[in-house]
Amino acid sequence: MKRLAAVVIGLAAACAVQAQGYPNRPVRVVVGAQTGGPDTVARIVAAQLQQQLGQPFVVENQGGANGIVGATTVAKAAPDGYTVLVYSSGFVINPYVHKSLPYDTEKDLAPVTNLVTNGGLLFSVTDKLPVKNLKELIEYAKTHPLAYSTPGIGNTWHLATEVFNNMTGIKMTHIPYKGGGPATAAAAQGEVQVVFASPPPLMPHYKSGRVRALAFSGDKRHPSFPEVPTMAEAGVPQYHHDGGWFGLFAPAGTPADIQDKLAAEVRKAMQDPGVQDRIAKTGSIPAAGTPAEFKKFIQSELKNYGEQAKLAGIHPE
Repeated sequence: MKRLAAVVIGLAAACAVQAQGYPNRPVRVVVGAQTGGPDTVARIVAAQLQQQLGQPFVVENQGGANGIVGATTVAKAAPDGYTVLVYSSGFVINPYVHKSLPYDTEKDLAPVTNLVTNGGLLFSVTDKLPVKNLKELIEYAKTHPLAYSTPGIGNTWHLATEVFNNMTGIKMTHIPYKGGGPATAAAAQGEVQVVFASPPPLMPHYKSGRVRALAFSGDKRHPSFPEVPTMAEAGVPQYHHDGGWFGLFAPAGTPADIQDKLAAEVRKAMQDPGVQDRIAKTGSIPAAGTPAEFKKFIQSELKNYGEQAKLAGIHPE
C-alpha cells in the first residue's frame, strides 16, 4: 500500500510539474471548419493565448463532415495539451445524424471551456430575393422552390432550418457546404436563397448588403444587429433557437492541471478589451468557464439537441 501511495503521489506531482511548464513548445489548434464561424473566434483566442503564454498557438483548419474530420484528429492525438480542438455545437449534434462516428463523443474528447455563444441565428436571404420580411418569405416559399445552405449535414443551422420548415409548413432544399464561410458566401452570391446562420460568418455579407437578415432566433434582439426583429416580432412567436456555441476540447486523458490552465488562460483572454472588441465585431458573445462547467453543459446540450433532431425529423444515416 505504501508503494502504491508513493506511485499515486508521484504521478500527481508529475502532472503538477507538467502543467507548470506548459506550454514549452507550439500548440496545435485544430478547427473543425474552414473559414468563418469557429475559425474566426479560434484565431482571435489563439493570438491572445500566444501573447499570454509565450508559445505559438497554430490554427489548422480541418473542415469536412460537420467537424468530424477535425474532431477525429484531436481524439486520436497524444493527450498532452499540445493538440486541441475548437468545435461548434455540431459536436453534440453529430451523434444524432450519424449511425457511427470514428470517435466516442463522451469518452474520447475532454470539454475544456466554452469560447463564445451566438445568442441565436439570423434567418437571412440573398438580396436577389424579392422579399422584405419573414412573412413575405414564408408566402413566397409556398409557391417558389428555395434552397438553403449550411456548413454540412446535422449542424445547428441544419437543425434550425428544418425545425423552421416543419413549423411553418414550407419545404426548402438543403445544400450543405464545407463550413460557415462557404455557406454564407453561397447566399451572398445567390447560389442559394436562404441561410439561417450564426452571426460571425454572416457579418461581412450583411454589412455589404448582399444578404438581408429577416429575423433573429434568440429571445431578444442581438446587440450587434439591433435593427433585426426577433422571430416573435417577425410573426413566428412559437419559434426559438439559441444559436449554438464554439468551444475548446482536448484529447481524453489530457492531465486535469493542463485543462485547468488552458481554461484559466482562455478566461483571462476573454477579459482583454481588445479580444472583447474583436469578438463583438463578429457578433458573438464571449463565454469561458471551467472544464467541470463545460462538461456539464455538454451533457445538457446532448439531450437538448437530441430532442431537436427528433423535432426536425432528422434520423441517423
